[in-house]
Amino acid sequence: MMQFIGSNMAPIMFGSLILFLLFGYSVAFSLAACGLFFGLVGIEMGLLPEALMQALPLRIFGIMQNDTLLAIPFFTFMGLVLERSGMAEDLLETIGQLFGPVRGGLGYAVVLVGAMLAATTGVVAASVISMGLISLPIMLRYGYDRRVASGVIAASGTLAQIIPPSLVLIVLADQLGQSVGDLYKGAFIPGFVLTAMYIGYVLTLSLIRPSLVPALPQEARTIREDDGSAGLRSLGLLALIATAAGIAYGQTRPATTATDETIVVSMCVGVGIAFALALANRLLRLKLLSRMAERVTFVLIPPLALIFLVLGTIFLGIATPTEGGAMGAVGALVMAWSRRRLSLRLLRQAMDSTMKLSSFVLMILVGSTTFSLSFQAVDGAVWVEHLLTGLPGGQLGFLIVVNILVFVLAFFLDFFELAFIIVPLVGPVAAKLGIDLTWFGVVLAVNMQTSFMHPPFGFALFYLRSVAPVDDYDDKVTGKRLRKVTTGEIYRGAIPFVVIQVVMVAVVIAFPKLVTGGLDKPVQVDVDKAFQELRQESKEQKVDIDPFAKPAAPAPPGSAAASATSGSGDANADPMKALIESMQRDSAPKKP
Repeated sequence: MMQFIGSNMAPIMFGSLILFLLFGYSVAFSLAACGLFFGLVGIEMGLLPEALMQALPLRIFGIMQNDTLLAIPFFTFMGLVLERSGMAEDLLETIGQLFGPVRGGLGYAVVLVGAMLAATTGVVAASVISMGLISLPIMLRYGYDRRVASGVIAASGTLAQIIPPSLVLIVLADQLGQSVGDLYKGAFIPGFVLTAMYIGYVLTLSLIRPSLVPALPQEARTIREDDGSAGLRSLGLLALIATAAGIAYGQTRPATTATDETIVVSMCVGVGIAFALALANRLLRLKLLSRMAERVTFVLIPPLALIFLVLGTIFLGIATPTEGGAMGAVGALVMAWSRRRLSLRLLRQAMDSTMKLSSFVLMILVGSTTFSLSFQAVDGAVWVEHLLTGLPGGQLGFLIVVNILVFVLAFFLDFFELAFIIVPLVGPVAAKLGIDLTWFGVVLAVNMQTSFMHPPFGFALFYLRSVAPVDDYDDKVTGKRLRKVTTGEIYRGAIPFVVIQVVMVAVVIAFPKLVTGGLDKPVQVDVDKAFQELRQESKEQKVDIDPFAKPAAPAPPGSAAASATSGSGDANADPMKALIESMQRDSAPKKP
């Protein structure tokens, strides 16, 4: 019996962890309890050294010294301040008025605002609750199907998990040992492709079942010109000028520039020009822009500026993700102050929620570290590696099995728990199979989005349920009696978007350039070719170079060589010339 336990300690340990979680115990304490218990059992059985647990304090202090994890409280605080500053209300009202005249317009508005909130807040709960409070009553008022409205709001809120600055990407980067900036760059394009797929779903519904997503009635369109027109012509012209300026600037960038960097900087140029034109129109009272054009410009520019402040500085290499998060937190405070929403109560609520979430994440990380210490000591990593590398299909078979495992576990675990339990086990195997870990992290991040949308345990569905009407009610605007939103309707509305997310996982696997194309292009240096060119230049100057020759001793102060070195202004101006002169001095015969 003892021999069986000793030879199968790793699978027994993993199975015990699953059992603890199924009993409903806290994830952080389940991980820590399993790690400590099996570590002590292994020491008692003589399988593990007695000094094993002495490494645990060092690991915990390593977590406390990890600067990357500071980005979590910064981005969380930024999102919570923005959520309470009224930014979501202004965005939803403005974009809803912009797209309202077309069928599915409110759905488009919710998806686009969800993407913008994801790029500024990075917090799913804030996005879903804000859009549920603001958009759901309007969508129900004007005849949207309850399943469609619920699904669009919940799915748009989960974009915060794949569009930077996402908290899950920070955790995945830490667990996979990759750069947070690289995962942000890799997830940038897939995040907006997923946004386009959501918009495509709403568009398809508007063509096939237009009664499910009706347009806003005439009386609901409040931003209009004096002659009754929507004022879209000047908005379209302004957008065209800004787009042309951004594209023109992007064409001037070097071919080696990373895709994400080109997109962000070009967008910044286009948006800056649009804002400058709108500001000049208002200050000089030119009346060249419509009310809609001015409203859209002045409502969209501040969050876009904050996006550039955070993501632009990270992508351009100006700031680390932690520094970008700090600047984003300051920018959120400035935006709240400019809207006259900054108060001591808001700060207290935001800091309290930030402290809770950050403590939650770090406690899980401490528990995961404890479990990992004992699991690796009993060769758990070898057991998982043999289990997964033996799968048929090589890399593709591994990816299919891991993604199915994450999809199934997402029914019961949220993304933090998946990141701390599953990723440390499968990450080393992916690296051994030759899979790019940055790309692998983005694939897992897209898959983990489903943990928010899975009926019946999806957190986004719970957030929406908390703000959706539970009883029939009288609408305050129309006075009509409207039916409640049932939990079943929320669940059924989420299913099409879960399917879209699964399709997106397949798309990222099939087209890895969506991720790797946004990363910095590595500079390839052919050392042999470079040395041959250097030798050719030296031959032209009749200098014989021996790369393996012993370097000469430095010239004594006051010698001719030292004087030549200190006084060669031209050599300092031309590095190649300085290198050639140095080689000449080294290869010259020395006087006895």
